[in-house]
Amino acid sequence: MPTAKIVEVGRVTPLPEDLVLRLSALDAQWLTIPLIQRVLLFDDGAGDQLPPFESLVSSLRSSLAATLARFPPLAGRIVFMPSTGDVAIDCSSSYSEGGGVRFVVAEMEGADARKLAGDTDHDVDAFKALVPELAVEALPAEVLAVQVTRLKGGAAVGVAMHHAVVDGRSVWRFLEAWASACRGDDAVGAPTFDRAAVALPGGEELARSTLRKYVPDLPLARMLFPPGPNLPRRTFIVAAQHIHRLKQRISDLPTSPPLAQAAPSSFVAIAALTWVSFVRSKHPDAISADDDVYLFFFCDCRGRRGIDPPVGDNYFGTCISGCLAKATARDLLAEGGVATAAAAVQREVRRAAEDPLALWDWMDILSWLPLDRFVNVSGSARFPAYEAADFGWGAPTRTELVTMNNGGQLVLVAAKEGGGAVQASVCMEPDHMDAFNSHFLSSLFD
Repeated sequence: MPTAKIVEVGRVTPLPEDLVLRLSALDAQWLTIPLIQRVLLFDDGAGDQLPPFESLVSSLRSSLAATLARFPPLAGRIVFMPSTGDVAIDCSSSYSEGGGVRFVVAEMEGADARKLAGDTDHDVDAFKALVPELAVEALPAEVLAVQVTRLKGGAAVGVAMHHAVVDGRSVWRFLEAWASACRGDDAVGAPTFDRAAVALPGGEELARSTLRKYVPDLPLARMLFPPGPNLPRRTFIVAAQHIHRLKQRISDLPTSPPLAQAAPSSFVAIAALTWVSFVRSKHPDAISADDDVYLFFFCDCRGRRGIDPPVGDNYFGTCISGCLAKATARDLLAEGGVATAAAAVQREVRRAAEDPLALWDWMDILSWLPLDRFVNVSGSARFPAYEAADFGWGAPTRTELVTMNNGGQLVLVAAKEGGGAVQASVCMEPDHMDAFNSHFLSSLFD
């Protein structure tokens, strides 16, 4: 099993910030599913020349300090306030003893950056060794940790972030700001942090009741899904022309009710194909034709007209709500199954546009959802993962979400190739990955 040798552990602390942000109900649910771990891989031979490792570490450290001054919640701690029952992000704790952001420097002998970045199948053990852990099972809890690792022929930048403080859009906003600071630019607009900007009915009392419901033993915050055995993960780069062909095929197939628009979005098309491939890979061994099957995803609530006033695009926090599409396995196994799947996903997208907070309490769904019969989609085909993470020596050769270990999990970002291409990373059980792979690729290329 690959291991990273720790060379240095330090802390990066911004200037003091007297700011306490009480978690909203949208933030609070994530205390039990806290980890976002992402790795950025840089191959020295893939494009721009990397600086010497020591210089790279120094640039990342100093630019991180400058970035944290603009993103003070990331250097704070998530704390329990027993007098009120609230949980809050205490930004003032960033400069107390043991505060700030843990900054780890490591090296991994024998780990080849080009191979790690180039393999379709993930080296899960290596990826896990390239990201830091967070102390999250009791409050106070860290919000952000960083690890920079020297590799053969390159380097890796790993981040661990607490999901009660950031969602996917906020992760990329932070990484874009950090990369911009490292390049010497200041191209990213100022974020806002006020949780009151998310006008949930019930406000702070709703947040407290959500905490009592899902995290009853505060300050303990036990993880709902503790880490289990590593499952296979595979990344597909879906070129723009193949997405266009898939969309056209979906549009040409009859559905009942029909698709609400002429052609589905890239998200709808790829999610639908993943859902059908998932069902086909598990039929008949694990899914029967009569079973109901599900696809779950999140909608970004920023800018939605169903929230009054709308949440601004520059809101930095967890601002996502649940979406659930349902179908019968038999319908997805049929010849036009991908169109049926697309229609179901598209209906839920349209529902979320009109009423984005209908499934804000998405954790409640997990109490009854059959976990072996649902696909879980995270990320977005619009996340500019490669464009955002150029620290001054070119875009990453590869970036992956490391915290994906449930069968049927799909993670989307815009592909490095640009032009509308999408990177789709999938986690499946070993017995089903090859069948999933076969159907997914044949549907794109045949």
